[in-house]
Amino acid sequence: MTLPQHPKQLRLIIETDDFDSALRFYRDVLGLEEQPAFATDGEDRVSILNIRTATIELATPMHVRNIDAIENAPSAEGPTLRIALEVDNTEAAMTCAEEAGLTVLAPPIRTPFETINGRVQGPGGWQVTFFQELETLQERTRRKGFATDAHRHR
Repeated sequence: MTLPQHPKQLRLIIETDDFDSALRFYRDVLGLEEQPAFATDGEDRVSILNIRTATIELATPMHVRNIDAIENAPSAEGPTLRIALEVDNTEAAMTCAEEAGLTVLAPPIRTPFETINGRVQGPGGWQVTFFQELETLQERTRRKGFATDAHRHR
């Protein structure tokens, strides 16, 4: 059975003990637009930050480790959730993140799949990858190794 309509929004909830640092990074450093959100008084705080589009990337542990190796980034233990944000300029995004006090886990690197990726340790314990696309989706789909799961050779 399939839903009668597709979901309209992907909302990623990041629980963090350092709300101010996380808000400063996502809203002020990355420039995500804050929209009104409901919370009660005191320590009940929430911020909904809008990004124009979202995707869900499903990956096997082997794929995650391969990406770690390509990016020269440390691997986390066990299943992880990561945030990957497409930016116009990975180096500029990394500089902003570093100036905001985040730890660089992997400096910008050109990947075999034609992106420039860099990774920081984000607030709230999540790793954040910035990636800059160097070719269009149409160009990419013509290259070896790019296919949907149903069309991938096993």
